Amino acid sequence: TFLDNGKSIEWLLESGCKVQNLLTKGSLNHLEHQLKKTPKNHYDDISKIINTAEKNSIQTNVYLEDWSNGMKNSKEYVIEFLGFLYNQKIKRILLPDTLGILTHTETYEFIKEVKSKFPKFHIDFHGHNDYDLSVGNSMEAIRAGCNGLHLTINGMGERAGNTPLSSAVAAIKDFLPNIEINVDEKSLFKASKLISTFSGQTVSSNKPIVGENVFTQTAGVHADGDNKKNLYYNNLNPSRFGRKRKYALGKTSGKANIKKNLDELGIKLNNEELGIITSKVIELGDKKEKVTIEDLPYIISDALDYPTKKKNIVIESYVLTHAKTLRPSASLSLLINNKLYQESCSGDGQFDAFMNALKKIYSNQKRLLPKLIDYAVRIPPGSHSDAFCETTITWDTGIKKYKTRGLDTDQTVAAIKATEKMLNTEKI
Repeated sequence: TFLDNGKSIEWLLESGCKVQNLLTKGSLNHLEHQLKKTPKNHYDDISKIINTAEKNSIQTNVYLEDWSNGMKNSKEYVIEFLGFLYNQKIKRILLPDTLGILTHTETYEFIKEVKSKFPKFHIDFHGHNDYDLSVGNSMEAIRAGCNGLHLTINGMGERAGNTPLSSAVAAIKDFLPNIEINVDEKSLFKASKLISTFSGQTVSSNKPIVGENVFTQTAGVHADGDNKKNLYYNNLNPSRFGRKRKYALGKTSGKANIKKNLDELGIKLNNEELGIITSKVIELGDKKEKVTIEDLPYIISDALDYPTKKKNIVIESYVLTHAKTLRPSASLSLLINNKLYQESCSGDGQFDAFMNALKKIYSNQKRLLPKLIDYAVRIPPGSHSDAFCETTITWDTGIKKYKTRGLDTDQTVAAIKATEKMLNTEKI
């Protein structure tokens, strides 16, 4: 809410709110150049708004915008202002590092000074991540005696964002064990995915705790160390966050990476065979092809010159149509255990039409398909129109989630190849 002669209070009353966060100026620079007022004028305006709120049964928190710069450049004003607020009917004082300019040491010293001078204040610290220091600053704020932190899922917020909830919770639990936080760590990843979906903001794959790859060991030496007394483990165990440790397959894979993935699939190879498969995976990685655990059986069949893995389900043929003013459609012929099934369907796109035809066949046979929960397409940078397109689809059976990959110069065909792998991954 704002110092707007009670207009914000009117809005609060209309919406049924019971608490206001009142925006005030935490630095003399902001006060003089944005509001163009003296401290006394500012205090008078604040007092009126707080009294109006109280008369309407609305509690007040006060937010000191640009407080961190105020402590650096106009501390006398900030302390005087806090002294004025100390005698007001306020629930919380919100101290923001508005521009993310505090170091860890400054955060501790400034919060400590405020807390020592005004011990009865309930103080919240509001960090910004412009220098990527917000998690450490939040920890120092707690050590200095602050009573609350402002955290956001995925670190969303102005510019570089606010302190990320997931990182702060994990760090505080591990490094400040005397502080109790009532957050279910297993919910952090799900919340991150949900907010990413709703906001359209993709989470970086290496973002601590919630990034797609943060519990993936890439280097072979790390996978080997995990086999030998968990040499590359720390307290951030993925199971703690409802996740699993993975071992990447690519150009840096060693035998230990491959073996970890084969163990999960229940496939056993001798040392010679393991060496051959490792070389093949590295070769594919050098071509910048992403290798998934579901690709391994196909790689084994090819690299070890085994007979091609028997497919219980074969996409015999399909016809896809897409014309202007006409709804996309697909005709599909599918072999299930050597028995042919055919269906035609329309859809919102060619692949959607293909999937609708597939679902119809499965429904008629009273078979269940896993749910498609993610569809990612990758084309090498700087490619031409005939470049390979890699389509990776994530499926959810309700019991497990897994990915299949298809590679083709046609995006829809690549997706169909990935789908055929899924059909043969599922038990018939």
